[in-house]
Amino acid sequence: MMATATHLSSSPVTFEKDAALVSELLNDLQSEQSALISADLDVIERMVDKRVELLQALGAAANSRYDALAAAGFEPNEQGMSAWLQTQSSPLLDSAWVTFQQQLVQAKELNRLNGILINKNFIRNQEKLDALNGKSSAPQFYGKNGQAHRANASRSGFSV
Repeated sequence: MMATATHLSSSPVTFEKDAALVSELLNDLQSEQSALISADLDVIERMVDKRVELLQALGAAANSRYDALAAAGFEPNEQGMSAWLQTQSSPLLDSAWVTFQQQLVQAKELNRLNGILINKNFIRNQEKLDALNGKSSAPQFYGKNGQAHRANASRSGFSV
């Protein structure tokens, strides 16, 4: 087992590239959020291609890390990475891994919030399109029979 540990210390297992890409992804997601809030469609459109490339690079970096873990005799997944880190006995590596994991959580949350903003923009745009196309956006009310119906501009349906 000691020989394995010595071999592992010179192992090519690393997550530096992953961490740099996740940091770039966080910046990208924050820029996207600003663009969504200001409804800057030009910026959002330019970000799409960059985001695809960034996610592909992140996937490739993770696959490289998994391959290195497998070559070092560990499971090619996050559990294998945790096991590998334990063999390194490096508080600096442990801290960097925790920071990397926290950044991933932050990126997922920013992505979730951006999805909500995208949905709100979509709904607002759909309402505008409906108004332009003459579709009624009058509120729904419930009649005496409990059936929903749209309010009419005419008062003929109401009795006083």
